[in-house]
Amino acid sequence: MMRIQRAALLLCLASGMALATGQKTDQKTERHSASLQFLVVKDSNGKPVKNAEVILHPVEKGKEKQEALELKTHDDGTAAVNGVPYGKMRIQVIAQGFRTYGQDFEVNQANLEITIKLQRPADQFSIYK
Repeated sequence: MMRIQRAALLLCLASGMALATGQKTDQKTERHSASLQFLVVKDSNGKPVKNAEVILHPVEKGKEKQEALELKTHDDGTAAVNGVPYGKMRIQVIAQGFRTYGQDFEVNQANLEITIKLQRPADQFSIYK
């Protein structure tokens, strides 16, 4: 009987420790993740760009990691994501009829609003015209 009571007590202690550890991890994750809001507009007139693809790549030691997160802008040119880990993030924006945008940002606060101005492609010059 004593063995069963000891086993039950050890099981309860182990479960309690696992729950306490899990709670600390969740709180730590919440404190070190951010909410990002994007606004993608035309550089020429400030009008929103809809259906632009916003791609987030974590950057470590100057190189992109394989995993990426892809978003699409709404009709008002906005896109948002929650739970982005703190650290350096490479942001690319691709939209039809515009130059591809790319820049690294340091995610170091809980809420980050980023406005991206897309430019039209420059005319190409040729000696054959």
